[in-house]
Amino acid sequence: MNSPPQRQSRRPIEAPEFFDGLVATFLASYHLHGEPQQGNQPKDHQHETRGQLEPGRIRDIAGLQTIRAHPVAVPALSQIEQDEQGDNGHQHHGDQQHADDYSKPDHTHEPEGTASEFPCLYNHRAVEHFREPFTPAEAAILARFFTNIDRPVFGLINLPEVVKGALFARYSRSPKSVRRLFLDEFVANAETGIETIAAHLDGEDPLVDLRRAEQLYDRVFFEYGDDSVAQLGGVHLAVEQASNVLTKVLEWGRLASYLEQSTRYIYYDQKLGERFRYQTPPEIAGSSLSTEYTEYMDWLFETYSRVVATMTVFFERRFPKQAGDSNLVWKSTIRAKACDTARGLLPASTLSNVGIYGTGQAYEMALLRMQAHPLAEVRRYGVMMLEELRKMIPSFLRRVDLPERGVLASSYQARISEEMRRIATGLKAEPEPRSMVTLADWDPDAETKLVAAALYAVSDLPDGQLATIAKHLTSEERAKIIAAYVGERGNRRHKPGRSMERTSYRFDILCDYGAFRDLQRHRMLTLEWQPLSARLGYDTPADLAEVEPSLVATWQEAMERAGGFYEKVRPVVGIDVAQYVVPFAFNVRFVMQMNAREAIHLIELRTQPAGHRGYRLVCQEMHRQIREVAGHHHIADAMQFVDYSDPDLARLESERRAEERRRT
Repeated sequence: MNSPPQRQSRRPIEAPEFFDGLVATFLASYHLHGEPQQGNQPKDHQHETRGQLEPGRIRDIAGLQTIRAHPVAVPALSQIEQDEQGDNGHQHHGDQQHADDYSKPDHTHEPEGTASEFPCLYNHRAVEHFREPFTPAEAAILARFFTNIDRPVFGLINLPEVVKGALFARYSRSPKSVRRLFLDEFVANAETGIETIAAHLDGEDPLVDLRRAEQLYDRVFFEYGDDSVAQLGGVHLAVEQASNVLTKVLEWGRLASYLEQSTRYIYYDQKLGERFRYQTPPEIAGSSLSTEYTEYMDWLFETYSRVVATMTVFFERRFPKQAGDSNLVWKSTIRAKACDTARGLLPASTLSNVGIYGTGQAYEMALLRMQAHPLAEVRRYGVMMLEELRKMIPSFLRRVDLPERGVLASSYQARISEEMRRIATGLKAEPEPRSMVTLADWDPDAETKLVAAALYAVSDLPDGQLATIAKHLTSEERAKIIAAYVGERGNRRHKPGRSMERTSYRFDILCDYGAFRDLQRHRMLTLEWQPLSARLGYDTPADLAEVEPSLVATWQEAMERAGGFYEKVRPVVGIDVAQYVVPFAFNVRFVMQMNAREAIHLIELRTQPAGHRGYRLVCQEMHRQIREVAGHHHIADAMQFVDYSDPDLARLESERRAEERRRT
């Protein structure tokens, strides 16, 4: 599973000049000048005159602290030594040596000392990324279909929608980037029609001239403020090499579609260049903890590599290939089982790829949040996203960096977040013990209200009158009405109607971060989480003890070292940045509030045998508490496809069905 050594090629991401201008303009207009933290800023920062900004220096929206942008010269593609490469099965890089385009940031102005407050600690380093090598021939092809070929954020253009969707679909089970997948699996495939499309594109800029369309949209959308126009234009955007802290920020928005690389189908012992797949946040990279962070991360990934390799061999022996199953089905199932067991060792800094399809409005909302975020990685990726999106839908995103519009909105969000944290800190209370799932709030009259709601659309009676009638029905009569409304469901995709949205449940959940990552993808509900820490305990997979006791000791050693390093990092860089060092096995606290219709969908889906044990246990407990704690027996009965089984090989039947579909 280990990939051969490859030459590392990581470079810092440059902040486009517009970001300097937009923040400086905003500050000059609204006088929102944050004072530098004395003792934590470089000497030249401590004597800055209020309201004056030197060239190259900007103010960070999120924390209103002084930061410096360091433009970095990036070699043009023609300047980079390119060699023909072969596919080694993991990365399409081979063992060839490529010119090193890793430009080191200027460390002259790094802050000294330890910060005491962290609305936004930024240490002047750029976010780094691995620059994937392409041959000149490959680069020529990619330039026609992607908005850039050398950055981790890029748009997909000039491709049929089905091809864009298929490319993103491959994300979850492949360690490759979208551009590499496109070259390896789509370009030469006659069914995709890529060669035909390329033949009709001229050799110049593949982006369509948008000037006429911009004039129309500017008049309707910008001048007249018709936001509905921004809901009608959507684009595909790839965000690669993002940490698992950043991916949760990206997937916050409800009105977009996301597909993320899965820890279940990819062995994370495969390196990206010469380094394991983790992000070094700029805040840590410029601190005194930089070297120790790298050593800790390398050790954690090496530990993961040993554990996942051991578990793979163990599961291959325990679950031998069955007659009738192909090698693909068997290997995929074993891999999922091994990766599920070992994933708790992966830290939140682990890199992932995310494919996003969203409208202009959805992207605008995301960028406003990212501009206001306390983490440098999030803000820098927001900058790159805006730059790429403006190549495709520029008119929809004109407001993001306008001082009186987007910048003002982002600053509002940042101020509210900082103030609420200040208030919460002042509570001076310690967390009380809680179980994995707590049903914190529900409506005692939910099923009575559901009966009235179910009758509303098929009657001519007012809502209040129906509520009175439902209240005076017997329990048996109400049960019959609810049963009729649910009907005979053939499978879990046959869902009751919107009357089920009449009541809701609020769950307070404490589970491992790996399970949270899966549950967080549900967006037709309210989900908010607290910062990931190493203070709420961790999960240890039961399978480890079955293999050998030493694996349990290895796991505990990893968690103890992670906990100790977290406590060392947190006082230096703050609670937000400290999340990067915490493994997935540690617990995170979050709340999920949903109506009964969404509860049916979520609980039935996430208890299926193919799911991960972590979130299956959470959702099984949610179902039990709806029945036993809330006493909503009829609503619980409507969830006919909740699965309480405990299969040995969770993915086996799913992989078999997938192969059957491929054959037909």
